[in-house]
This record gives sequence, structure tokens and C-alpha cells, in this order.
Amino acid sequence: MNDGSDPLVGSTSASTSTPIDDALPSARADNDDAVVPGGDRAGDPRPKPAAKAWWKVAVEWGGFIVAALVIAFVVKTYLFQAFYIPSESMVPTLEIGDRVLVNKVSYRLHDVNRGDIIVFKAPEGTRTAEIKDLVKRVIGLPGDTIAGRNGRIYINDKVLEEPWLPTGTQSRQFQCTAQLGCVNGRVPAKSVFVLGDNRLQSKDSTYFGPIRDNGIIGRAFVRIWPLDRLAFIGPSYLVPMLVVIALIALFFVVSSLWSRRSKPTSS
Repeated sequence: MNDGSDPLVGSTSASTSTPIDDALPSARADNDDAVVPGGDRAGDPRPKPAAKAWWKVAVEWGGFIVAALVIAFVVKTYLFQAFYIPSESMVPTLEIGDRVLVNKVSYRLHDVNRGDIIVFKAPEGTRTAEIKDLVKRVIGLPGDTIAGRNGRIYINDKVLEEPWLPTGTQSRQFQCTAQLGCVNGRVPAKSVFVLGDNRLQSKDSTYFGPIRDNGIIGRAFVRIWPLDRLAFIGPSYLVPMLVVIALIALFFVVSSLWSRRSKPTSS
């Protein structure tokens, strides 16, 4: 279904060294390399380590799997989530079939910025069983006057420069009226005015008005699929990139710890 709105479907060398033996051949004992059946060296009193019981291995791997699932749940619920783009309202920034990664912690650290691409809960009248979330670009901030005239966007009576749009993009004509939910022609407090980049094919705040900031799920900061379109999107991405690196490092640390616990030890 392509009605111009953007329903989203949520859900991505060890160095080796050659051993050196610098002992002279004459210094080796004649029976140094003697072996007994079973592969043990002659006279070696150390017993072979006993194999771990299958249930111990199962418990350790079960613990690792549970830890991985908990980490995945925390990441998806509180940090990052992938969304699928099924419509063309954000073309050319986001094409049909693209997948984006959304940072859910970003707006706990700073305010929403003009130009951010956000995912938010679909407002009343646009929400269906299939459409629960939308993706748009933030254009108007709290207290702004906003209007569309002569194909351009005016913020506080000044033309808004939009480097994210292709040259020649035309915006529809509109006013931020009380009917849309504006107050004295301005975007209300704790709200933002959003538009699709495909201005004439997008159902956005020109239809349903400003959206409340408590309905924002997060900021889309990277396009992760298809691989030939892999790129950061939006004005800033350093913090989420560092968080991703930290989470990957945490995963490998947990994996390493569980691997060590599963190895048999011997004295």
C-alpha cells in the first residue's frame, strides 16, 4: 500500500607464530620423543583431562544464548531498532525497500534538531493494523512559524535552505493553522512539524499537523540496506556510531568469557 505515508516494519585476525626449538640435536635425550599407545609421552604422569559432562556443556551454552538474547532485547527496546521503508514519501533519501537503523537514545541526550529524520508513532487517522510508525524529516521546531509558499518552505518568514533535497524540489502550499494543531500560527511546545522529502507524494504534518515529541521513537541515522546504499543519514552520527562499537565490543567480551568457561582445565 502506497499512500505517501511511511509505515515501517521493525525487526545485522589472530597472529600466529611458528614455534622455535633452538636446542642442539645432541642435547636431546634419546627417548625424548618416545610415545606410548594413546599418544602420551613416555613417563608423563599427567592424566588426560576428563571430558565435561554433556549437561554442563549444555548449561554453559544455554547461559551464553540467554545472555545474547537479553543483550539483543535491551538493544532493540532501548537503544537501536531496524525499520523497513515500504513507500516513496522519503525519496530520494530513502527508497522503497531500504532499511534504516534508528537510535532510540539520541533524544535523551539532546533536543530534536531541524533536518533530523525521525521515526514516530503514526498519528490518529493514519494508524492501521499495518501502519503503526511513520518516518519523516523534522522541518519545524517548537515556536516556529512555518508555511509553504511558491514551492518553498518558510520558517519564521525566511526561506529555509534544504541541502538534503534535490535542486528544484517543490513543496506544496500550506499554512500552520489552528485546524492543523498550531497555536497562533506557530508549532506548539513539545511538538515538531515534519515533512517527507518527496514533498508532493507525502502524507505528513501538512495533513495531520505537528507531532508530539513523546511519540517519537528515535532518529534514523544510518541506511543499512541495500549494501550499495549503505550510508549515514541526518546531520550527526558520532554518538550512535560509538555506541554501536561499544556494543560490538561488549558482545565479543561476553563471548570470550563464556568460551573460557567451557574449556576443560588440567593441572
